[in-house]
Amino acid sequence: MPQHQASKVIGVYGSAATKAEAPEYADAVALGAAIARAGYSVMTGGYAGMMGAVSRGAAEAGGHVIGVTVGLFKERGLIPNPFLHEEIHLPTLSTRLNHLIVAPDAYVVLKGGAGTLSEFALAWSLLQVGELPLRPLIAVGPLWKLLVPLLAKEGTLLDSDLGWVTLVDECANVLPALEAWWRNPPQLSLRLGDIQKTPPLGDPE
Repeated sequence: MPQHQASKVIGVYGSAATKAEAPEYADAVALGAAIARAGYSVMTGGYAGMMGAVSRGAAEAGGHVIGVTVGLFKERGLIPNPFLHEEIHLPTLSTRLNHLIVAPDAYVVLKGGAGTLSEFALAWSLLQVGELPLRPLIAVGPLWKLLVPLLAKEGTLLDSDLGWVTLVDECANVLPALEAWWRNPPQLSLRLGDIQKTPPLGDPE
């Protein structure tokens, strides 16, 4: 294992609702194991579904598993998955979201819903304006391969914005994509703000 890998943390985001019998659950277990065998730690939101699957795979492969949990969910009776070696418990969803984005050295986004979308969008947004240092952002599967081009076509993304995201077809492609990114990080221009196309309100003087 290369020495530089030992301290890297991979943040993995995905749905809490995914059932153990779903094909993507098994893929996430395999992904967690691959991340651990490569010498990385795993950080997830700490609960069930895809988070539990990745945590399970990493733990069973001897990796270090970090879960970032939240007071709101504890109050509603949710318990962390049993594969965590380290639990970081935060009071609110907003502080949890911030930690899940600021702390890792790379991001992997799996299939999910609104929560996963918020994690993906915040990571992308903070990277492209330079609030976070350059790091890999890998989105896995057909959901993101449909959504990202749609944002480019129908939204206001610039061509340069797309360079912050690496799209891959399946979990088996994640580790090769991560290693390729670290060997040759992309040269990207920060998005410094949208061009003002209309005069500001008020007296032009």
